[in-house]
Amino acid sequence: MASSPELSSLVAAAPADKPLLAVLRGERRDPPPLWMMRQAGRYLPEYRALRATRDGFLGLAYDPEAAAEVTLQPLRRFAFDGAILFSDILIVPHAIGQHLEFVAGEGPRLSPPLANASLDDLQPVLERLDPIYGTVRRVKAALSPQTTFLGFAGSPWTVATYMVAGQGSREQSEARRFAYADPVRFQAIIERIEEVTLTYLSGQIEAGVDALQLFDSWSGSLAPAEFERWVIAPTARLVSALKQRYPHIPIIGFPKGAGGKLAAYARLTGVDAIGLDETVDPVWANAELPAGLPIQGNLDPLALIAGGEMLRNAVERILDAFAGRPHVFNLGHGIQQDTPIDHVDQLVALVKGTPR
Repeated sequence: MASSPELSSLVAAAPADKPLLAVLRGERRDPPPLWMMRQAGRYLPEYRALRATRDGFLGLAYDPEAAAEVTLQPLRRFAFDGAILFSDILIVPHAIGQHLEFVAGEGPRLSPPLANASLDDLQPVLERLDPIYGTVRRVKAALSPQTTFLGFAGSPWTVATYMVAGQGSREQSEARRFAYADPVRFQAIIERIEEVTLTYLSGQIEAGVDALQLFDSWSGSLAPAEFERWVIAPTARLVSALKQRYPHIPIIGFPKGAGGKLAAYARLTGVDAIGLDETVDPVWANAELPAGLPIQGNLDPLALIAGGEMLRNAVERILDAFAGRPHVFNLGHGIQQDTPIDHVDQLVALVKGTPR
């Protein structure tokens, strides 16, 4: 029987199914959707070739055409359900007014470090956010309707650690000392980061992302009371402000290293999903985190490098642990640059292969 014009119109108007977005909104899918942190990056030969044509990492991130190409590259190889914006968490301090450069072999440098400079001396340059919105628009126009587009930013604590020290550090000692010694000044830094991050993420949403991830890569370095003050409270304020503007946009919180503090983070921040790092036992997480809360993770990136039976066993353990709740399969941190391409193919086959 031929469909009526009215039915055809309804079908055409129906939104495309986005499995990843559905899970972030609380629906369980079988098999679970899959994406990988840092999936657009150095393990891909096509990324290395493009990077070689640009003047460093920052030149690549601020080139909307090139950054969009990098964002799309992994989707041409693998059956991922999500695209993650190619950018960097330090775009926010750059917009706040610190000088940013990436030193070959050493990583990012921000100047002046706020450990010995005043926040008030920085002159905001919010125009530095504009190229990122251009990247989002280009990617959105090119994505499959079934692919969820993830924007992101660093959470205030993690961004503050870089702004205070001027670079990354193993234990975030300078920022932790600063927060204890002068919590009023440190609070002012956190609030400035919140303000610009709200602007930045709102711009990403307006340009076309479907969901957001907040990376708190250094949350694990804080004592419990400091974790509540500098991780949970700023994240909760930022999530609340975003939800007031965009209640339909899911937010993933990724407090790396939080361990036993994950349950409090889940209860108090208001995020829609929790990303787990590779050190978290998935069986424990499934038992301790709120029932029905979507969980993302948490394969050890080194298990992906190992491949073979070790990878199979690790994937099975995670899939079994989260079989009864909304789950997004992901790594527990970013993919390593020496990861073999065929091991990623194996991972996709393992996750997508057998309904559970």
